[in-house]
Amino acid sequence: MKLRIVVTLKNGVLDPQGKAIEHALASLGFAGVGEARVGKLIELEVADDTDDATIDAMCRKLLANTVIENYRVERA
Repeated sequence: MKLRIVVTLKNGVLDPQGKAIEHALASLGFAGVGEARVGKLIELEVADDTDDATIDAMCRKLLANTVIENYRVERA
């Protein structure tokens, strides 16, 4: 089974990469760009019988820092 884990910063957490993107786009002449937030996408292939609890544990223990990040699991 293929999984996509989308990890994003929680609201209120500063995102210096996002700010750099905002400023770079503005300096390149792209007007109207609001807030930019940077996250990460992790693609995994796991055994078909991997249960949701195991997938959740992988995310909480390694793939996302749950103090400052949220994550979402998508089955591809």
